[in-house]
Parts: sequence; structure tokens; C-alpha cells
Amino acid sequence: MRLHRHRAIPERPAPGAELLAAEAVRLNVGGRPLLSGAAVRVAAGEVVALLGPNGAGKSTLLSVLAGDVVPDSGEVTLHGRPLNTYRPAELALHRALLPQSAALSFPFPADEVVRMGRAPWAGTAAAAEDETAVAEAMAATESTAFAGRPFTALSGGERARVALARVLAQRAPLLLLDEPTAALDLRHQELVLRVARARAAAGDGVVVVLHDLSLAAAYADRVVLLTGGAAVADGPVTEVLRAPLLSEVYGHPVEVLAHPRTGVPLVLPQRP
Repeated sequence: MRLHRHRAIPERPAPGAELLAAEAVRLNVGGRPLLSGAAVRVAAGEVVALLGPNGAGKSTLLSVLAGDVVPDSGEVTLHGRPLNTYRPAELALHRALLPQSAALSFPFPADEVVRMGRAPWAGTAAAAEDETAVAEAMAATESTAFAGRPFTALSGGERARVALARVLAQRAPLLLLDEPTAALDLRHQELVLRVARARAAAGDGVVVVLHDLSLAAAYADRVVLLTGGAAVADGPVTEVLRAPLLSEVYGHPVEVLAHPRTGVPLVLPQRP
């Protein structure tokens, strides 16, 4: 007789508690250094934006934080425990990853794709929340209207919202989002970052890779600026998003202006 093993539901972290920490992370692929001592910390209740030019190591670092890529050296801990000691099924209860692209070969309905995010909770008491979690995630991403449509028939922006809904439905206390606004129009870019802020307000930690510096300034609590696979700055938005540093890191002169109503930094490229 085979017994089904029920897994315990992990406790939610206290506000401000450290969820994730990476120190001196190094990674070489094909003799090329992708990460050269990168470091980042994430606490419950905050949105951390990973910024930097193309090739800076943002997505690679996010993959390391997710446990999908093992670094050559350095340490990554989740709840103070080495990330490499978590089994995949256990890790999925603690963190949810949104990759850059969401590719599916089979025409699953959109709501079934979102329901895939509930798979880690099978065999736990939280499985009773599956339908509620799916419905709430699709409502939050404005994807309910195409719940029954095949994922493969959706536009790029619609797929991106369904993929985000899958991550939200997972209800993990740590969200790792890789360029979640890349395929979205202005309205839905703002929607995604508002959702990230709402999850942080509810006590989750959020790490988001962004290219739009003004979006990061508007929604992140803290930004980590990467170049050459290492963090060159880590701190509050107003301390990191400064014109001289950004101009040097991005190799293009920028201006940083204060929004006339909110005071939040606006980053604009200098043009002739």
C-alpha cells in the first residue's frame, strides 16, 4: 500500500525579515564571466529592482537566486538556509519565478496555465485554495476575459499577463520577475508594478529585473545597479539613480529630474 505524503505549509516571514541573500556570487560560462562577485539581499515587504545595461548579469543573477543556476562560488541563502539544500518541490513553496519568455507547445487554456502555478501545493492544506488563487491571480492581471482561450492563440502581451498570473497563483512569499513589463503596453506595465507593490505590502519579497529606470524609481523600495556581473550600487532609489553614475554605467549621458508632483526621480537620456 502506498501512502501519500502531505507536506507542511511553510510559515510566512515576519515583515522586514530577510528572505534571500546572495554574497560574492561568481559564475563563468564558456570561459566568460557572467557574474563576478554579485550580491543582493531581499527582505519581506520590499520590492528590489535589478538594473543595468544589457549583459550586466541581471537575468543570470535572478536565475541563481531562483536556484535554477548553480554558481561557481559564493553563497545564496533562503530563510538563512543554503539554497542548494532545498529539494525542487520544497523550493517551489518558497519562491516563484517568472522567466523572460513563456513558451508552451500545447494549446492549454489560459486558466489551466495559471492553475499550473498551484502544482507545488498539491498534498498540502493550501490545495483547497486552488480555485480562489487562480481566480484572484487572473483578476489581478486582467486576464480573466481570455481564461478559456488557448495560450498559444494569445498575443504577446496577453501571454505575459497569463504567465504573471501563474506566478501569482503560486502564492510563494518570494517573487522573482524577469523583465515582466517587456511585452506590455503602458497601462499593463503600470498594472504589473502595482501588483508587485501590492504583494510587497502584503508581506512578500519581490525582485524584479527592469530596463525602464523611471518605472523602477516609481515602484521599487531599493535598486541594485549591476555592471560587469557585479553590483556597483545598492540602496534607495534616490541614492542610486544619480545622473553621473547612470551615465557611466549605461555609457550614455542621462538627466535625472524630480517629478513635479511626487518628487520621484525621472531618468531621461540626453539627446541632441
